[in-house]
Amino acid sequence: MPNNNQASFPCTSCGLCCRHIGHIKQLVDYDRGDGVCKHFDENQTTCKIYEDRPLVCQVDEMYEKAYRHQFKNKLAFYKANAEVCNALQKQYGLDESLRVKL
Repeated sequence: MPNNNQASFPCTSCGLCCRHIGHIKQLVDYDRGDGVCKHFDENQTTCKIYEDRPLVCQVDEMYEKAYRHQFKNKLAFYKANAEVCNALQKQYGLDESLRVKL
């Protein structure tokens, strides 16, 4: 059973969230014009500005600063994020080994 005090969101670094920012209003200035973040390195599936990335890209910080009162606990927030991640991965046919597991 997952721990409610899990240290951080278990991102698998698939990069799909960085490839689909076109509908996120906080990231409009980061969209290179095709829905992909202009700071996403597609070859390495990494963020070129990881240490300075926007708050909306930081699951743990977003929970603390914006969603703490909307979810029962951090694990519930992680589960909501994992559902979106895993659905996106399934939609794009990514290997199941990349699924977020809590």
